[in-house]
Amino acid sequence: MPPIVNSLLENDLYKFTMWQALLHSHPEAQTEYEFVCRNAPSYPLSELKADVERELDHLCTLAFGDEELLYLRSLRFMKSDFVDFLTVFRFQRKFITVVTDGPTLRIRAIGPQVHVMGFEIFVLYIVNELYFRRFDQQVALVEARRRLQEKIYLLQNFGKEAARKNPFEFFDFGLRRRFSAAWHEEVLVTLAREVPQYFTGTSNVYLAKKYGLTPIGTMAHEYLQAYQSFGVRLRDFQKAALEDWVQEYRGDLGIALTDVVGMDAFLTDFDLYFAKLFDGLRHDSGDPVEWGEKALAHYARLRIDASSKRLVFSDALDLPRALSLYRHFADRALTGFGIGTNLSNDTGIPALNIVMKLMACNGQSVAKLSDSAGKTLCRDETFLAYLRQVFHHPVLK
Repeated sequence: MPPIVNSLLENDLYKFTMWQALLHSHPEAQTEYEFVCRNAPSYPLSELKADVERELDHLCTLAFGDEELLYLRSLRFMKSDFVDFLTVFRFQRKFITVVTDGPTLRIRAIGPQVHVMGFEIFVLYIVNELYFRRFDQQVALVEARRRLQEKIYLLQNFGKEAARKNPFEFFDFGLRRRFSAAWHEEVLVTLAREVPQYFTGTSNVYLAKKYGLTPIGTMAHEYLQAYQSFGVRLRDFQKAALEDWVQEYRGDLGIALTDVVGMDAFLTDFDLYFAKLFDGLRHDSGDPVEWGEKALAHYARLRIDASSKRLVFSDALDLPRALSLYRHFADRALTGFGIGTNLSNDTGIPALNIVMKLMACNGQSVAKLSDSAGKTLCRDETFLAYLRQVFHHPVLK
């Protein structure tokens, strides 16, 4: 079989944007990332060890091509010195290890953050594609195409509804958990052809370049989590992260992620200054309607016209749920919907719920206090309890 990774550009946009910001602000940070499967696979992932090792060996031989670097330079928020760094960047095999623990596959990347943070998305879609290769491909693709056509029919029927104040826009966030590279590409091409009025882009930078789509993404949890170890008072880490983002991007990439220590704690830090500077907020855990109402109420308290702000939803979405949320909020704010697994891996075969998360930075544990039970990740229960206390975050059950 050909290698799974063929281009270092085939990564999520927010990896590049966070990478640039952290290279400029904290290039010395030392980190640990760990692969976790949150659900039960159909067979032990430990069986994939040798294949994962081979794919990582190949990944570490790749470099950015001249056309890829030129494309990154064309994005106005990518700075020249960062792209210059990428011209000489190579993944170092010594920084990532793969072992097994009974049926469990354990993958850890340990080293300078600016050298190991990029492994995450590649590891996830390597494991995912290797895993699904053991299922009947033709049967899966027949069902996947049927389901994709149902999505297109749903959108075509939605187009008959009365227009609302703001348009419906959705985008692909499915790189990390896709069924395969070929299917992911087919999905994007089909959506761009059949429903271009609704499908507005992809997080996959390689496919955005290849098909002239808009690359989409700003920040993920690891960016804010890292600031828990950067020497600021723990209570102030979100404000420090948001301030550095503002200084790095000067008005570009203005969607802030809200659930690293919960929406309530985020809004306490998201004062008038940040609310004016950022274009909107992204939801990734907890009840999305409750989250959206809290966001709109917060803008109202600050006397900011919410109709100029964007609410982006990205937590385990499918199209029916996205359309329902759109109908609820579209007359009061701009909206956007990042749909991942339900676009790139809706085949009838149960999907893997895999992540590769930042677990420690500069020798200190870091954590995400999710607004959804089961999404909180931290190895250090003492630090987790302290973080809950500082931010008044409840234990979710």
